[in-house]
Amino acid sequence: MALKIKRKHTKSVKIGDVVIGAERPVAVQSMVKVSTANAKEVIKQINELEKAGCEIVRVAVKDARDAKAIAAIKRNINIPLVADIHFHYRLALEAIESGADKIRLNPGNIFKKEEVKEIAMLAKARKMPIRIGSNSGSLRGNYLKIKDVGIALVRQTHDYIKTLEDFGVNNLVISLKSSDMFETINAYRKMSRLCGYPLHLGVTATGMFYDGIVKSSLGIGILLLEGIGDTVRVSLLGDPIDEVVVAKNILSGLGVRKFGPKYICCPTCGRCEVDLRSKAKELISKLGNVNKDLSRTTVALMGCMVNGPGEAKHADIGIAFGRDRGILFRKSKIVDTLKEERCIDVLISQLNGGLK
Repeated sequence: MALKIKRKHTKSVKIGDVVIGAERPVAVQSMVKVSTANAKEVIKQINELEKAGCEIVRVAVKDARDAKAIAAIKRNINIPLVADIHFHYRLALEAIESGADKIRLNPGNIFKKEEVKEIAMLAKARKMPIRIGSNSGSLRGNYLKIKDVGIALVRQTHDYIKTLEDFGVNNLVISLKSSDMFETINAYRKMSRLCGYPLHLGVTATGMFYDGIVKSSLGIGILLLEGIGDTVRVSLLGDPIDEVVVAKNILSGLGVRKFGPKYICCPTCGRCEVDLRSKAKELISKLGNVNKDLSRTTVALMGCMVNGPGEAKHADIGIAFGRDRGILFRKSKIVDTLKEERCIDVLISQLNGGLK
């Protein structure tokens, strides 16, 4: 029986054409990893991210050239664009003027009241949301004296929320990230009790590639299980496409979202007489030709005929491979025996035709 997650109700915030909040699906985000001023490359990367399933994308704005490039980028992409601002408040103003769908401010380095007010007034006039994005590495002043980093993040962020609210801004999204997974979880839990704004989940500076997958999956997963979180970004060292893939796997693994079919694949052992990994890659590459909605379908790829159908008995359809051949099965019942080279194509055909 699947675990039913009850999400905390949060305020609805519109970012471009995407609305986040507890009534809406948890949105998948990523961040462009090339200079924003290089509009052509940014557009290419964003469109690739969209194809992979990214729903909101962020770009770094480190100077005026980056801020001005936002206008051209916006004209050539379909998903909402978030401008990531640090240190220089005027870059936030320029990013807003250039048509960003949301800006991200770091309370640790843009905090002078008159500067925050100027940003707030312009964002409010344009009905543009602001993400308050706190990082453990950007704690400042008295907040640095607090030994518990999670509490320090919450206090700095909560004070910043109050400042923006004093200026009449309540179109906010909140994030509180640390490179320490436990500090991150602690901060989000506390903030979730303090405010009703949507929370953007993530663990920052997660380390090497596989470290990042594990830390992000655990940290984000634990919070989602508790009903906390409205958007996610998996921060990884590498291709941003991987961030989207891992985020989707976290959400689908928990049953929070469904992206295509659910897979059952054995890890293989000495009984396996086929390159199951290459078969899996072939299946994924050919699924783009399937016109059916497979979000409720479970597909199995098993490495041997001995245990294959039994271990995957809940699969709607699957292939169990042997030497030079494979068996096609549905709900653990064998329906056909196929030559190895035909297995994936027949499976795709069956999926495309709809399962009865």
